[in-house]
Amino acid sequence: METVDVTIIGAGVVGLAVAERLSRTGRTVVVLERNPRHGMETSSRNSEVVHSGIYYPPGTLKARLCVEGRELLYETCHRWDIFHRKTGKLVVACSQDEVPGLDKLLAQGEANGVDGLELIDAGFLRDLEPLVRGVAALRAPCAGIVDSEELMRLLLRQAADQGAIFLWNAPVTAAERAAGGYLLLVRGMADPVETSAVVNCAGLAADTVARMPGLDADAAGYAIRRFKGEYFRLRKSLDIRRLIYPLPDTHGLGIHLTLDRKGGIRLGPNSFPVQTLDYDVDAAHKTEFLGAVSKYLPCVSASEIFPDTSGIRPKLSSDGSFRDFVIAEESARGLPGWVNCVGIESPGLTACLAIAGKVADLLEYAR
Repeated sequence: METVDVTIIGAGVVGLAVAERLSRTGRTVVVLERNPRHGMETSSRNSEVVHSGIYYPPGTLKARLCVEGRELLYETCHRWDIFHRKTGKLVVACSQDEVPGLDKLLAQGEANGVDGLELIDAGFLRDLEPLVRGVAALRAPCAGIVDSEELMRLLLRQAADQGAIFLWNAPVTAAERAAGGYLLLVRGMADPVETSAVVNCAGLAADTVARMPGLDADAAGYAIRRFKGEYFRLRKSLDIRRLIYPLPDTHGLGIHLTLDRKGGIRLGPNSFPVQTLDYDVDAAHKTEFLGAVSKYLPCVSASEIFPDTSGIRPKLSSDGSFRDFVIAEESARGLPGWVNCVGIESPGLTACLAIAGKVADLLEYAR
């Protein structure tokens, strides 16, 4: 293989978005994915929510790229007929002592430029969603859902049509600096991939990939903590039209209620640290789910929920403290043309197109 301009490691939704964006520029782009197809890990195992941008401190990448990416995502889905629905979302305070949490989210969301946010009382909440109970709620009309698989297939097709090459079952095992770029060793390939630039979109393995060219990932703060989230599903449909969330908890957004494209209802995720990629759902966690959900949806009983799916998030914090996305061109660490995208958890799906634009800008600046 001749020297390529950019090699992307990882074909989750962010890697695919980066491939589509960079292949538009006439660069030669190769994508290396360790799995047999795209999006087999975090990108296909999440709530498929289009986030509004209320949860992240103003000025952070998560805040800016979520708000920018949300609009890009809606535009793209509308243009290419990708399933999406702007359902709106309600963050519910189940007791008076939770109401200040809504005030904080409102102020944070407004500072981030989220339009249409509104605090509503219990009566208005009951008018909007008669089955939901709470003393107040924050209404975010711009939130919604998207079919992540349809989106990934679109990005894959567009990138390939623009000349990007995708190699499946192609895990990168080592990387080293070379004249004008990098050599990437790939399991099963006799010759290394010679590339001028690298974009690390390896998700759950992003810290491992970041270490390959000699970067100290621990010193840089790039070490990934894997947190598993399980989902349960309701056996029957309910007349609920919006996404329903509690106040955020220590390690996530709380066990919330989301809708799928057929009107089915999923509950979750919970969140706990894991070491392995095990996607089984522990049926014993039903009690935890029922206790959390019944606070805002008292009509649900234990017999009506059953285990569904799970996913694993690449978090940069183990104690629940806020950590921003890492999207960094590493010239300052002696690795020019190497871009690390690390800790891309929620709102990574919502922000994927904006992340791709930022990566493109970083590579242009590094030229």
